[in-house]
Amino acid sequence: MAVTIFYSEAEHMKTAIEFKNVKKAYGEKVVMEGFNLSIEKGGFITMIGSSGCGKTTALKMVNGLIQPTEGDIFVDGENIRNKNQTQLRRNIGYAIQGSVLFPHMTVEQNISYVPNLLNKRDKEKTKNAVTKWMNIVGLSEDLKHRYPSELSGGQQQRVGIARALAASPDILLMDEPFGAVDEITRGQLQTEIKRIHRQTGITVLFVTHDISEALKLGTKVLVMNNGKIEQFAKPEELLCSPATEFVKELVKNTAAPQRY
Repeated sequence: MAVTIFYSEAEHMKTAIEFKNVKKAYGEKVVMEGFNLSIEKGGFITMIGSSGCGKTTALKMVNGLIQPTEGDIFVDGENIRNKNQTQLRRNIGYAIQGSVLFPHMTVEQNISYVPNLLNKRDKEKTKNAVTKWMNIVGLSEDLKHRYPSELSGGQQQRVGIARALAASPDILLMDEPFGAVDEITRGQLQTEIKRIHRQTGITVLFVTHDISEALKLGTKVLVMNNGKIEQFAKPEELLCSPATEFVKELVKNTAAPQRY
């Protein structure tokens, strides 16, 4: 039986993303089935689970990169099947591991790519957006005219985050965005993304394979296994009251996270 899980107990809060009876299959291989999830606006949801459990599939369904075999997905109350997919993606930020910047474009050109599409002839508005987001993610303006190959891994990842946020989306999807950087840089980026979340109130879905990162960053943590939800709870609840043996094993020997 499918069970709907709600991110917030506050019934008056608006829903940002909702999955209703979603199934995804590739031929006879079923990745997820009976998947129901409701996420309220402003949450920082970290997603973790076994390899191939469906977390990245769920993430990519939100911006239409993957289509469900059955069921429906709603963003801001609207079924994304009825949305222009290009427009949908322009309004949802997307950052992945390694940032995947356009190598032939400067930092400024990378960050301004989507704002240019939206603002068209208003170059001043785009220029201001680039400056604003470079400052927010901690990039100095003297990097504007550099190319990705001239940046460190941490700088490239910051540019990727700035590019994902430059159109001021309501939702930010992040797929293991800090997996390719060193531990010190990773800690810095974790601090930055939490600050950005507090500052903007954006809804974040963040896929990770690191339980410590999931507990540290998430206002709630979604634990998945074999395409099903094992538990969806606050980090403290996950640690103190794991709902299943899978969750219990996942958080075993994990200390309570330092909250920012």
